[in-house]
Amino acid sequence: MSGKFELKRSPNGEFHFHLLGDSGHTILSSETYKARASAQNGIESVRKNSAEDHRFERKTSTSGRPYFVLKARNGEIIGQSQMFSTAEQMEDGITQVKRDAPAASVSDLSH
Repeated sequence: MSGKFELKRSPNGEFHFHLLGDSGHTILSSETYKARASAQNGIESVRKNSAEDHRFERKTSTSGRPYFVLKARNGEIIGQSQMFSTAEQMEDGITQVKRDAPAASVSDLSH
């Protein structure tokens, strides 16, 4: 089983998506979008940009925990990971996104 994108609508009417891994846990969360079509474009951007390692920016939170963001060609952040305990776990998360995003199905729960 590969990953799955879930497209959702926030209570304020904005849209966001998550990439879920094999076990159903979130491996990447999007920024918010005003329109469903923009969020759908964000999913396609994740599919394209996840193939390129240099699009993943490895970061450390103020509390010292590693995480990553995925950036589009224009430098915009299109997704962020959870906070990890170790850099190795972060790298595993990046590997999961690279593996799962290109063929992940989309479940539109935003209606």
